[in-house]
Amino acid sequence: MKLFRAERGVPPTPREHDPERPEDERPPAHLMALYGFQHVLALYAGVIAPPLVMATAVGLDTDETALILSAALLVSGLATLLQTLGVWRFGARVPMVVGASFTPVTAMTAIADQSGLPAVFGASMVAGLFGILVAPFVSTLLRFFPPVVTGSVITVIGITLIPVAVGWIADEDPSGAPTGTGLGLAAATLAITLVLTKVLPGVWNRASILLGLVLGTLLAVPFGRVDLSTVGEGPAVSFAEPFHFGLPEFPVAAVMTMCIVMVAIMAEGVADILAMSKVVGTRVDGRRMADGLRADASTALLGPVLNSFPGSTFSQNIGLIALNKVKSRYVVAVSGLFLILMSLFPALSQVVAMIPSPVLGGAGLVLFGSVAAAGVQTLAQVDYEGNHNMIVVAVSLGLGIVSIVSPGFFEVLPEEIAMLLASGIVTAAASALVLNLFFNVLGRAGRPAPENVEGTGRKSGPAPSTDG
Repeated sequence: MKLFRAERGVPPTPREHDPERPEDERPPAHLMALYGFQHVLALYAGVIAPPLVMATAVGLDTDETALILSAALLVSGLATLLQTLGVWRFGARVPMVVGASFTPVTAMTAIADQSGLPAVFGASMVAGLFGILVAPFVSTLLRFFPPVVTGSVITVIGITLIPVAVGWIADEDPSGAPTGTGLGLAAATLAITLVLTKVLPGVWNRASILLGLVLGTLLAVPFGRVDLSTVGEGPAVSFAEPFHFGLPEFPVAAVMTMCIVMVAIMAEGVADILAMSKVVGTRVDGRRMADGLRADASTALLGPVLNSFPGSTFSQNIGLIALNKVKSRYVVAVSGLFLILMSLFPALSQVVAMIPSPVLGGAGLVLFGSVAAAGVQTLAQVDYEGNHNMIVVAVSLGLGIVSIVSPGFFEVLPEEIAMLLASGIVTAAASALVLNLFFNVLGRAGRPAPENVEGTGRKSGPAPSTDG
């Protein structure tokens, strides 16, 4: 808050002068709305993509597809409010966005083909309850996440997001090659964003991504890449209809599959929350981590009631925080309110949806690259002399990138295992954890603690700052 008041020439109050945590700052209302809307633009495509894939896979008609898209926005908004503001032991009270996850899409498609959507929703609800119950156990593993582990995972998170931006630039063309217009719009958006980041002062500098998207969209108008025909179509107001596809069903095989998937979702949640803590510069202990994982798992428990699917924390919004330095959880909470409004008023979603994919891709290169850069910054804290930390990083990065280079690489393994390893984030996290245990923990009883472990050596120190 001190920073925002200083920009307006207002001296900080004693309470604002030394805020307890960076994420507890409260910008003025108009800035929270501005920065919150930036988060919506960064996450919108990611929120609607998994339910859109599911709708296509199970053959839903236009009205039913619109219904589950609205449901995804509603659940994402509610879960984001829960994660940022917290209710009892749900929500880590950190600036994290929660939205529909791609991780369970393959499993849900297979369940839907065999047993229908009611089985998908029923299995998801049981998996959500399972995730809530095991969250405290998962959170006890935080001591095994020193900088050599978190830095490797954060770097892989950023790298795995880059293909998303590339796909946007190519407009999801199967060949992966963008059109000349698409490439030009992405390059122009990227250039505009970089120039605005350099020349704009204070508050406007933090809005450079939003301004870049707006100007990039305006540039796309003469090329016929902005479709306004759908804006205003359909009902003015849309309300969720609980259990639209029928009451949930609970086939044992489907339930077991979704519980396994929940493990992967929670592993990604741990990595994302730790990445956010590094970017923001805040401390996440076992209790906060458990609270955050419960908020993620609650989307699988309550989402199906509103015809939505399991969600997870969104990595791409970490990049936005790293770039604009706005670390307030209340700003992200405002983005949750925007998502709820978009679910209720379809015209708002239609306005956001008209932003061309190449324009999103140009901005995405900056956002997602910022996540990888934060990981590199964390790895810079690690001591590589007289130990095997270089091997830990090298193997973890290599395994994390395998699924990007070859998405079907692990399909030779049993389906449940392949499903887990298909996520580069999960693969990198598992590799870094196991290798760090093998090289730096096992057999060290009575020996000095390795310098790369947080709080034990000269390389630990505070979380790295991304303030430039």
